[in-house]
Amino acid sequence: MPTDPKIADLAPSAPELTPYDEQHAVTYMRLLDAEADNADWPEVARIVLGIDPTLEPDRARRAFDSHLARAKWAARHGYRDLLRRGSPKGGE
Repeated sequence: MPTDPKIADLAPSAPELTPYDEQHAVTYMRLLDAEADNADWPEVARIVLGIDPTLEPDRARRAFDSHLARAKWAARHGYRDLLRRGSPKGGE
């Protein structure tokens, strides 16, 4: 998994986990943590998503909103896809 995968302007909206979701699992966790800590969205966009809200306010807000929504979806529903697939065999 890349340590700093490129952030799309919009997160996926597929009804199942996508390769993008799997690559951005850490990003999603960081977004959920930031929300739990009541962090300001511009700071989160800058630090977690790597988008400067001063230079690109609309893009930063869209990316933040869509990725946070996807993170919440993944936490509530998307994990079921992982359970259906089973654990990887190589790392045990």
